[in-house]
Amino acid sequence: MRSTVDAGFRPAWWLRSPHLQSMLASSSLRRIARGRLARRLERDAEWVTLDCGDGVRLTGCRTAQDVRAQARGLAVLFHGWEGSTRSTYLLQTGARLLAEGWDVFRLNFRDHGGTHALNRDIFHSCRIDEVVGALRAIRQRWPARPLTLTGFSLGGNFALRAALLAPGAGVELARVIAVCPVINPHSGLFQLEHAPRMYHDYFMWKWRRSLKQKQRVFADAELFTRRDLAGTLRTLTEALVLRHTDFGSLDNYLDGYSLAGDRLAGLAVPTSILASRDDPVCPASDFADLRFPACVELAVTERGGHCGFIRDWHLGSWAEDFIAARLDRAAPVEAAVVKSQSREGRPGLHGG
Repeated sequence: MRSTVDAGFRPAWWLRSPHLQSMLASSSLRRIARGRLARRLERDAEWVTLDCGDGVRLTGCRTAQDVRAQARGLAVLFHGWEGSTRSTYLLQTGARLLAEGWDVFRLNFRDHGGTHALNRDIFHSCRIDEVVGALRAIRQRWPARPLTLTGFSLGGNFALRAALLAPGAGVELARVIAVCPVINPHSGLFQLEHAPRMYHDYFMWKWRRSLKQKQRVFADAELFTRRDLAGTLRTLTEALVLRHTDFGSLDNYLDGYSLAGDRLAGLAVPTSILASRDDPVCPASDFADLRFPACVELAVTERGGHCGFIRDWHLGSWAEDFIAARLDRAAPVEAAVVKSQSREGRPGLHGG
C-alpha cells in the first residue's frame, strides 16, 4: 500500500471549513458557475436500461468523447447515496473526463434518479451483485478497453466492492478510484448521528422523499409505516432492514457492506482512494486499521470535507485533477493521439 498523508490539496483560506467544502460538493452554485462544462455531457448522453441479472434493471447514460481520434477508454461513474447521474460532483467529473478524451458512463443505482418503478424491491447498500451485473452489461455493450470505475461516498464503497468481485464476474477493470468512500458503516452511522444536525436532516429529507415516491409507485404493498418514517436515520434503517431483508439485525446489515479490517486485502485491480482528515460524514479514522495490497494507493488530505476538495472561487474541485491523473495511468499510449485543432476547430483538452 502506498499512503500519502498530505496529498497536496491547498484550498483558499475561506474554503477551509469542512462543512462548506461538503455543501459545495453538490451545491447548485457549482452547477450554475460551471454548468457550461457539463452541458455537452448531458446533451449528448445516450440513455440505456441495463439487464443486470435476476430480473433487475438499472438505468444509466453514456456520452462519447469527440476530442480524440480514439477514446482513451470508458470511465464509469457511481454517485453517492440519494444522488443520481445528475449530481453536481458527477457532472463536473464526467465533463472533465470527457474533455480528457474518455467516453463517460453514469449509472443510477436502484431507486435513484427517479427510477423507483424499475424494480419492485427497495434499494439497500448490500445490493452489490446487481451493480456488478450492470458493469458486465456495460462491458458487453461497449467492449472497448480500458474500463475504469470511479465512485463517490457510498458510490466509492460500491466501487471498491465491485473491484473485489469484478474479476470473478468476467469484468476487467483497468483502474478504480474511490473518493471519500464509506469504509465502516457502523462508525459512519455514528458520525452522522453526532455531526452537525444539518447532515442527518439533509439525508433524512432526501431518503424520506425517495421512499414516499417508491410507495406511490407500489401502492399495493406497505413498504414502511408512518412511525418508521418519523424515526431517525438509525431507527428507519433498522425498520427497513427487518422488513425487507434477511439480515436479521441492523448490525448484520451494516457488516454486509463494510470494508473494514482486511476486507480489501484481496484487491487485484490498481486502486486509488482519496480521503480527507476533516470529512464530517465518513471518518478518516476508519482508514487507520485497513490492510491493502500493494496495488492500492491511499491519499489523505488535511482538508476537503466530504467529496468537496474545492480549490477557490471558481468552484473547481481538486478531486477532478486527482481522478484525471490516476486515469491517465490506465489509458493506452496509442489512444492519446489528439485530433488536430484545425480539423476540429476547438482549443485544447483541459477544462477549468
